[in-house]
Amino acid sequence: MNARRKGVVTYFNQDGGYGFITPYGDEDAVHVRAEDVETDEQVLSEGQQVSFTLELGEGRFEARHVRP
Repeated sequence: MNARRKGVVTYFNQDGGYGFITPYGDEDAVHVRAEDVETDEQVLSEGQQVSFTLELGEGRFEARHVRP
């Protein structure tokens, strides 16, 4: 299992079901899908602090198992 990381939501499109999280200590944002958000609503807010695991997706790293 990958270690959990922390970061901040820099963008989230509720209608599209995707967004980006910038991990603390890193400049590059990672992609997140609504289905990987572990809340009932499966939505995030810009500026929200979250924890997540990083996994290699389709040619890029993606945030998975995202928790507020």
